[in-house]
Amino acid sequence: MRSPLMRRLGLSAGLALVLAVFGLAPSASAADPAPAKLTFATDSATTTPGGTVNLSMTITNNKTYDVWFVYQTIEPTWLTTQRPDLKYGFTGCSLATVTGSTPCSGTGPADLGTNYGATIPPGQSRTVTLTLQVAADSGCNGNIGFYSYFYAEFSDSTSAGGGPIYTPETRVLCA
Repeated sequence: MRSPLMRRLGLSAGLALVLAVFGLAPSASAADPAPAKLTFATDSATTTPGGTVNLSMTITNNKTYDVWFVYQTIEPTWLTTQRPDLKYGFTGCSLATVTGSTPCSGTGPADLGTNYGATIPPGQSRTVTLTLQVAADSGCNGNIGFYSYFYAEFSDSTSAGGGPIYTPETRVLCA
């Protein structure tokens, strides 16, 4: 007498063979790398009222096609907005290029994408640095933090978005 288990195994093996022959079986290919990566860094974790902190944003193209366009927003975190005594603003913006640093526009909490300059070739990065100025009459013992969303378009007609991505927080200390 033939075992029902052997019959099921035979059916499964036959089905797997048919799927493989017609190309419907899952393939064992390497995963496509993330198309773009956005990272943040600050030059200081603390400052005092009247001080400045540089917030750097770096977008890296991990795809095999150029990045043609980037749109990015940057907004204060909810906890930052709950401290009305914290007074700050972005007062400067610079784009790192091969020939040195170049000023950029768009300081403030919106439309930062054009600051990444022209295309970003595969495997390369662009960094924009915003200068965060804390007002001299700002409150202290609070954290200032931001979050960002970004959208990138590639020369192969694909697009990618990401976020929220949180910046490191800057602590405003009393002198």
